[in-house]
Amino acid sequence: MRPVVAIIDLGSNSIKVLVATRDDAGCLQALHSRTIDTRISAGISQAAPRLSEDGMTRGVAALAELLAGAAKFPAAKTVLVATSAVRDAANAPEFCARIRAATGHELRVLSGEEEANLIGRGLTCDPALADQRDFYLFDLGGGSLECLLFRDRKIDQAQSLRLGCVRMTERFINDPTAPLVVAETTALALHVRDELKRSGFRFPLVAPAAVFTGGSMTAVRSLKGAMHGVAMEDTPAIVATDTLAHLLDELAPMTLTERKAVPGMPAARADVFPAALVTILTLADYAHVDHFRHSLYNLRWGLAAEALANLP
Repeated sequence: MRPVVAIIDLGSNSIKVLVATRDDAGCLQALHSRTIDTRISAGISQAAPRLSEDGMTRGVAALAELLAGAAKFPAAKTVLVATSAVRDAANAPEFCARIRAATGHELRVLSGEEEANLIGRGLTCDPALADQRDFYLFDLGGGSLECLLFRDRKIDQAQSLRLGCVRMTERFINDPTAPLVVAETTALALHVRDELKRSGFRFPLVAPAAVFTGGSMTAVRSLKGAMHGVAMEDTPAIVATDTLAHLLDELAPMTLTERKAVPGMPAARADVFPAALVTILTLADYAHVDHFRHSLYNLRWGLAAEALANLP
């Protein structure tokens, strides 16, 4: 019987589980996956961010629910990790202690470098990208933006930047329930560009292919799928920046209530989605990229590959 691992990723916007094994060809195979939107990262943009009581309670409850679902697939190893929201929170040790008491599991808080590298490892498990040698990889979460450059399928550069869509919404969008304000989105875009410049991440003069992972691009494809009456997975994986710009133009005059009513819009992401689009478009312009290839292989897949490789 092939060994099985269970991975739970406590992200800033959602908590996700992946139960995986390797098939006969040695490729990673998903046996079970699920996402629960929790937004534990509320307040992440503060100078000294702290996880709220409500956020921690939601997080622990979601963890227990996901662990219960994963228990149907006996795992040789269960891994719980947290990213930007917990990494930056002053009361992260308290949250880790609550999780330990409630579930019996230790929570591994990833550094920005670890997160970026594990996302990169996960992406190389995507069979659709098996022939891709040199490429960017970008992953936008609620708390951070991971930027990687692959050369000959090996990570040449990796940076984790505090440009997540929850963080950017809290910092620049005064009223997320209202239509977008041009001055606010302009300030957000300038901040993203400044942070990219300060990061030290080197963007080649001739841009390689660009791959994008994370919930924001999944939401883009969900919206496209709803428009054409097909499932997200059946939409093209190539997303042009023109598509993103048109989508932003359509959403900009809408209130939050109107955005939530758009077919395919994830309700839990509707408030931060405009900031995500502004961030992605600014990144694309800075990196001279006119389209992205979306992949669903990200952090959880990298953690699964790591866990399976480390089994005795």
